[in-house]
Amino acid sequence: MFKQILLILLLVFLVAPAHCRNRHVINFRWPNLYPESFTWDPKSDHFVMGSLRHPQLISVSDAGVVSALLSDESLPFNSSFIGISLDPRLHRLLAVVRRPTPPFAALAAYDLPTFRQIFLAPLDDLLPSATAAAVANDVAVDYSGNAYVTDSANDVIYRVTEQGDATVLSRSNTFKSHTVDRTVPVSIGDPVKHGKLFKVNADDGTARRVLLNRDLTAADGIAVRSDGVVLVVSKQKLYFIKSDDSWSEGVVFDETALEEERHASSVAVGAEDRVYVLYGHVDEGIMGNAERDEFSIVEIESEEENKEEKVWVFVLIGFGLAYFLYWRFQMKQLVQNMNKKTA
Repeated sequence: MFKQILLILLLVFLVAPAHCRNRHVINFRWPNLYPESFTWDPKSDHFVMGSLRHPQLISVSDAGVVSALLSDESLPFNSSFIGISLDPRLHRLLAVVRRPTPPFAALAAYDLPTFRQIFLAPLDDLLPSATAAAVANDVAVDYSGNAYVTDSANDVIYRVTEQGDATVLSRSNTFKSHTVDRTVPVSIGDPVKHGKLFKVNADDGTARRVLLNRDLTAADGIAVRSDGVVLVVSKQKLYFIKSDDSWSEGVVFDETALEEERHASSVAVGAEDRVYVLYGHVDEGIMGNAERDEFSIVEIESEEENKEEKVWVFVLIGFGLAYFLYWRFQMKQLVQNMNKKTA
């Protein structure tokens, strides 16, 4: 009997910590960093981010320890790193480089862990001369080593090969078919400015709008968990989205309010699929006269998912108690039968 009680107590203690742990908050300091984007490096167990003010990359540990990784003086003067992405297969870091005046946009690739520049792929000459300058803002990478850079100002997605050759992948009219709400503030890295989610074919650039149950107001950054849940961050909220039909349709099943005054501009998936947002104060950073050295990375959880997990905890405990009661009943019957035989 003692062993059965111990088993039930052990079960309770095993499942409880996931719901009792505190939210992970990482406060760190770096003069005038104003990071617009960040990514998780599983090999070093650190977050990596760039700077809105300077062409430099830093790493931040889960305890808030900051280390300088790179300051690329070969880039044009007054350049900065906007979007950041990790290519785990080719062991490299991809960074969107941008300069406001005179306009310059490119994708830089750096070797890990040496941070030697592999290539710098300019994007400005890929658009027709009558079009405004490229305004590259974010980057993602596929399993073949191709990088995809968004330019929401021109409704363009660029593709950059493993060797650094850049082309226009998509200028789909689907991106232009939705009116932008000019009253809603957006960030410099806004990849979903229409409040819509798009599915783009990586082979031919054709795009379709993913039908959602609600708009993604002022969406600014996107990440994907290992279970396929898409995370979209805005200045005001973090949206949790899932799909059961390969993203013809999707459901925003939860949204979590964020601290608007701190301006979250990016979302990343860290260790154990934990979700983090970056409070980089980028709206303040755009103003050249502002100064700050305190920034934060904050874990965000879905209340809806937590509710579902808690239900399963109680179900498991219930099964354990039911098994224990059944075992007690069986033992009682066994003792009674043995007593009858010896009487």
